[in-house]
Amino acid sequence: MSVRVVVADDHPVVRSGLVALLGLEADLEVVGEADDGAQAVTLARELRPDLVLMDLRMPGTDGAEATARIVAELPDVRVLVLTTYETDTDILRAVEAGATGYLLKDTPRAQLVAGVRAAARGESALSPSVARRLVQQVRGDGGERLTPREREVLAGVARGLSNAAIGRELFIAEATVKTHLLRAFAKLGVDDRTRAVTVAIERGILPGA
Repeated sequence: MSVRVVVADDHPVVRSGLVALLGLEADLEVVGEADDGAQAVTLARELRPDLVLMDLRMPGTDGAEATARIVAELPDVRVLVLTTYETDTDILRAVEAGATGYLLKDTPRAQLVAGVRAAARGESALSPSVARRLVQQVRGDGGERLTPREREVLAGVARGLSNAAIGRELFIAEATVKTHLLRAFAKLGVDDRTRAVTVAIERGILPGA
């Protein structure tokens, strides 16, 4: 099955380039193009794509705000941020809005395509420099301790629960669950749910089977 993608970027040349690049892949189908965040939200509602490839800084409704709207209204639609900006503020805004991943526009083609596929599956996709910044943020005191909430979220993952189910159990939004997971991934030095649980058990953070 092909991954249906909406590309949102306010620069026509960049947007056209992304559409052409993704069009070379047999399993990726660009079904819509948006030149700002508001249009990205509208197209997500109308087309129900698997993924929105979202620029961050756009006029009017920016990428973070558009991401938050899409994630809140259409939880089955993933959002992958693709931007030239990698400040701590930009990264945290995108992650807290519910973005599944955060890639930079200088990402090599093969890694970008792999990131689109991973994000469409609900897996986090982070540029190396972005991952390092997240690690620095969550390890500000030089430690690697998970917060109580991060441990609760990981425990839910270990029990096989989806992000939505964990959110219902803990009375928090699914986007908040994703934020806790990304921060736990950074602390544990992993990039997927299965490895996070394995490492947490190995370190005694979660009880073994």
